[in-house]
Amino acid sequence: MFNRKSQPEKSLRQRALEYLGKREYSYKELGQKLKPYLDENDDVDSITAILDDFKTRGWLSDARFTEQMVHARRAKFGSSKIIHELREKGVDSSLIEGAAEQLKDTELASAKEIWQKKYKNAPENRDEWAKQARFLQSRGFGFDVIKRVLNSTQENDDE
Repeated sequence: MFNRKSQPEKSLRQRALEYLGKREYSYKELGQKLKPYLDENDDVDSITAILDDFKTRGWLSDARFTEQMVHARRAKFGSSKIIHELREKGVDSSLIEGAAEQLKDTELASAKEIWQKKYKNAPENRDEWAKQARFLQSRGFGFDVIKRVLNSTQENDDE
């Protein structure tokens, strides 16, 4: 029978490497993931030392994390939601500004794609327009983009 107690406890460094082997993490996010595994011999400074070492070696990069997050989320969400997530993950504001610029260029096209996946037809009345607008707003699109998407679909249907 397999006995879990016989296995040696993983070090914080091993855990951090395993997390990074699965996906990119921000500095802050990986630190939070490791906190529950601190034992009485460790302190928060040991996590900081590990993260700083990984950052120096190029294994941990907020820039790579930001790029990966933007790439993964842009097909489902608008810029405001993605930017909010990046702030929550502790990404530096200069990286967030760069991501915001990148997202703004394709936001209208993304909003149209997301809208078309959910709704096949343009809104026929005010209630439908409001419902579709709330959907796009919940996905993180601004009102100016929402108006352009919904009004352009109505104009296309009128032709």
